[in-house]
Amino acid sequence: MKSKFSVLSLLLLTLVLVRTSFAAELVDKAVSENAAESAVAIEELRNLGPAGLNELRTRYAAEIKKHIDDPTLKPDAEWERITKALDTVSSQKNSYISGLYWYTDLDAAERAATAGGKPILSLRLLGKLTDDLSCANSRFFRTVLYSNAEIASVLRDRFVLHWETVRPAPVITIDFGDGRKLERTITGNSIHYVLDSSGQLLEALPGLYGPQAFLRGLTAAEGLFKSLNGKMDQQRTGLLWKYYNGQLDKINVAWYEDITKIGGTAPRGFATQTTRDGKLAAITVAPLAVTKAYSEVNVLRAMTATPEALGKITDEAAWLKIAQLHATDAVIDAGSIALIKRQNPALSDQEFAAMLQKFQELIALDTVRNEYLLHTKLYPWLLRDPSRTNLKQFNEKVYAELFLTPGSDPWLGLLTKDAYLGIDNGGVK
Repeated sequence: MKSKFSVLSLLLLTLVLVRTSFAAELVDKAVSENAAESAVAIEELRNLGPAGLNELRTRYAAEIKKHIDDPTLKPDAEWERITKALDTVSSQKNSYISGLYWYTDLDAAERAATAGGKPILSLRLLGKLTDDLSCANSRFFRTVLYSNAEIASVLRDRFVLHWETVRPAPVITIDFGDGRKLERTITGNSIHYVLDSSGQLLEALPGLYGPQAFLRGLTAAEGLFKSLNGKMDQQRTGLLWKYYNGQLDKINVAWYEDITKIGGTAPRGFATQTTRDGKLAAITVAPLAVTKAYSEVNVLRAMTATPEALGKITDEAAWLKIAQLHATDAVIDAGSIALIKRQNPALSDQEFAAMLQKFQELIALDTVRNEYLLHTKLYPWLLRDPSRTNLKQFNEKVYAELFLTPGSDPWLGLLTKDAYLGIDNGGVK
């Protein structure tokens, strides 16, 4: 028995050494000046999954650290090859900071999630996460969220990552006629879904959130995922109902309290519920809080009524004030700042500081609007909409009714029949 165990141990050690040697050879070839050789090695590393990316990041850790520490460092030919390999293996542009591996096949992500006992974070976006000009939200995700050290660690260790293109991102080129051009994307939105290991939808975070708010959303969704492990249908339904109602109450209370903090007054008709220690626990619209006959329709109406009523009393000035209350949620970390600096080498320190301040203010504004206006609409859908059991159909509903960019409109609302432009055929080419 002892001899047999020794032989098995030797075989396992040999396999490990062979695999390690093979991976090391692939890493060297991945940044080869020979484009054909590099492409084959990169594909092999991609097929190895997160382990392939880890091999690549370990081999070039010194170069990665150097470019993170000094974002003004001009990239040489070798660094261009390293970042190309990293981005292709990870399937994310600017992955040298985040170090995240993204699946682009949901079935493969589900297998990895099942093996690791983890939830899936599935991103839907316009364009591709590897594109420089994917939709604006996904570009900000790469900068503000995925490059954040704390978020990257959580995503890497506790989630399986996946992304999928909804449709191409519309790109506009402005030609000034003197050789200068500006290239931008216009319109489009993105959403993160949290799925269980079988691909069932649990939670959804619409649009851009500040780092701390995004972390809270991830933590809550992970907690829901863990609470559902091993639960049968009836238990699962009860836990989901409790979670969605509880989250909606938290958002409504936070929104109501924010309005109060900025000096606003809610109109008559709001009813409040408090805990034994006097803390606000729920906000409802009084006429809908009591109904003669319990029914699913009445329950869902009650769930949507409060956010709609709160939305009517939150104007543009109020949103700006509320965003200021949540400024800390939008503070970005050193990794994100390093990437932004690398992308804006021509700015002076003063110009960069001004841009960064304005950007963080916009992140805070996006965060509160997405949480209060959009997230509140998703919970009733997650609870009872027929599409909730089919992620593709649910996502179509999100883009059509939440983001107002339905797949049936090939022009994403940019071409309308009631607007005269003075251009033949409306400028359509």
